[in-house]
Amino acid sequence: MLWVDRNGDLMPTPPPLARAHLPLNALRSFEAAARRLSFTLAGDELGVSQVAISRQVKALEQWLGAPLFIRGTREVRLTAEGARLLPPVRQALDMLARAAGQVGRRGRRDVLAIQAYTTFAQRWLVPLLTRFHELHPDIEVRLTASVSPVDFDRQDLDAAVRSGDGTDWPGLEADFLAPITLLPVATPALLGGKRGPLPVEELAGMTLLHSLARPDDWETWLRAVGAAQVVSSRKGLKFESSTLAYEAALQGSGVAMGVEVLVGSYLASGALVRPFGRPVRLPGGYYLTRPRNKPTSAALRSFRAWLMKELTSAETTVAERARDQGA
Repeated sequence: MLWVDRNGDLMPTPPPLARAHLPLNALRSFEAAARRLSFTLAGDELGVSQVAISRQVKALEQWLGAPLFIRGTREVRLTAEGARLLPPVRQALDMLARAAGQVGRRGRRDVLAIQAYTTFAQRWLVPLLTRFHELHPDIEVRLTASVSPVDFDRQDLDAAVRSGDGTDWPGLEADFLAPITLLPVATPALLGGKRGPLPVEELAGMTLLHSLARPDDWETWLRAVGAAQVVSSRKGLKFESSTLAYEAALQGSGVAMGVEVLVGSYLASGALVRPFGRPVRLPGGYYLTRPRNKPTSAALRSFRAWLMKELTSAETTVAERARDQGA
């Protein structure tokens, strides 16, 4: 790698003093602000205030002796110097993140790091991971929950759960986990002793509980069952996550639009019932995704083999139960 000194001459390595005095925090703030073109969003990402990002960027500009941003009233833009600085800074930070991740695991192959949607993690994945860890106590399970897009190059993850059709993730391998089937759910008490199936039109007089993480589910289901003209999909209470919407349903606040695999235990216990209409299956489903260009860890290989066996066993049980009920 070559280094350009202040006179414009190429040097084989950076001078020791330049490396020793590199303002790393300022460079990190600059990269986030330049990538997002927003000091506020950069502050949110790094967990500091917009003022702190602005101060770090200003200090870097003074250190370099060159402006990096053109500051407008409501936006910032990179100068020519800023645009030239961004790619190598981003590359260097990515390299540091990957190196830190490898050191953080100390070269171990017994760590399983997975990210999933919050409600899916709580309602579906946690019980599975608990059973898996009981069988493989030597594997340390690390589960994080987020709705943000996954970046396997920047995050220290083995796999992530995402919803889609299984083909829309370039560079990723995907294993099908579960379908996304919608059905309204409520407590028996909310129905006042009525037993299903009930006319879908009765929903017009009830409070609908919405998840902002899945804002279109009510409209999709109502349209699929032919009730979009008699029941408004916009009314009701709105919650940040499906978990909160389900909790509100359990408290008797209204009718939530459930995803079958996420409310299955509530239905099995009788805490919630499915009195209205028919289930509506959406295209695609939930998938376990992993990068195609990175070696699969031993921990992930063990988990995938166990998980696929568990899912096959569950499908067999469901099919056998359906056959017995039809006999």
